[in-house]
Amino acid sequence: MRLRRLALILGVLLVLAGLSACGSLTGQTSGGDDDKQMSREAEQQQVAPEKGREGASGGEKTIAEAPENTVLRLTVPKMERVKNARIPTGRGDDEALLRDNVAIHLLYTGFPWEREANVYIAGHRLGYSGTDSYLAFYDIDKLEKGDEIILRDANGTTYTYEVFRTLVVDPTDLHVLNPIPGKNIVTLQACTLPDYSRRILVQGELQDVKQA
Repeated sequence: MRLRRLALILGVLLVLAGLSACGSLTGQTSGGDDDKQMSREAEQQQVAPEKGREGASGGEKTIAEAPENTVLRLTVPKMERVKNARIPTGRGDDEALLRDNVAIHLLYTGFPWEREANVYIAGHRLGYSGTDSYLAFYDIDKLEKGDEIILRDANGTTYTYEVFRTLVVDPTDLHVLNPIPGKNIVTLQACTLPDYSRRILVQGELQDVKQA
């Protein structure tokens, strides 16, 4: 558990500190074999924990059956470019994964099928031209209380969240990764504009679960 916690903190620090999900990246290409290797590793991690482990299906820890594949689909009706977007799980420093997707679910954070979770999703504000990341979370600041954030898992179960707050935090503020006791929430993260010096977070609380 200690190693898992340290890995989670490192991953969040990398996202919050701006090594990923930030910056004026339009037109850049990131690179090479290291990025490809990290993305391959991420693809291999898209498997839910085995039954009986933390976050696994069964018992009171879950509200729906955990799928074998942990890739999520994200729809935010008020965000123009986030419609049924593929959200893989990955490390906070996996720039290739961030570049090639609208956003990523941060490794070791919660999943929507867990009873108590903080499903932490980070995306680019500007991103890379010609990729799914381009301007993906540009309009994150338009979200208001009551707006919907919708996740769907590989089993087809749909989780509807309602925005309850927006935060602006410093890059090293780690409290944002913590779940709220007894609640299932989703956190969307991007950088503030124009200088990317801080992080904007939008959080929603689970309101409805629909099985496929």
